[in-house]
Amino acid sequence: MATTPCPWANQNPLQRAFHDHEWGEPVTDAGILFEYLVLHCFQIGFDFPVVLSRREAFRELLAGFEPERIARFGPDDIEELLLNPRILRNRRKLEATVQNARAWLQLRQALGGDLGLLRFFYGFVGGHPVDNQRSAVNPTPLSSTASEALSKELKRRGFTMTGPATCYNLMQTAGLVNDHLLSCPRHAECRALAADFKLSAGT
Repeated sequence: MATTPCPWANQNPLQRAFHDHEWGEPVTDAGILFEYLVLHCFQIGFDFPVVLSRREAFRELLAGFEPERIARFGPDDIEELLLNPRILRNRRKLEATVQNARAWLQLRQALGGDLGLLRFFYGFVGGHPVDNQRSAVNPTPLSSTASEALSKELKRRGFTMTGPATCYNLMQTAGLVNDHLLSCPRHAECRALAADFKLSAGT
């Protein structure tokens, strides 16, 4: 059977690289998971390529996506960022990023560290990446029961701008679910990574 990548992967080279080397791979690094959370919060109202094209500017201006540093941002930092055209200048999203960094640190402390954080997120898919077997007869939804539950819990924990659709985007990107089409070569690759998936103290 001929294999073709997910249709959205061919929009531009940046998106193809993201599809081929990140999207759907089960994340075992809490720092990367937080980065994806930040990016998908900024995605609200935009196509993801718009955010991807500014990813490195975000990395530079948002303290390397380090929640410990972002959590210390104050009003003056927000005002300075709003003057920089290299990123998406949206006050609500910038303030949400700071709030989410603070909530992330509180959640990490409550759960005993990065491993606890990872187990928390994977807990919404039963503790292990889910292979959704996407195809024309099983298309990708905008959200899921799991993303609705994650959204509700994150908001309860002090996060903001983390609705069910944003949470589902996060779950797809971070490999909590494998939503590559069955016809896409990356589906089998991410399925193999999921087969070897294990969270441990050495993660």
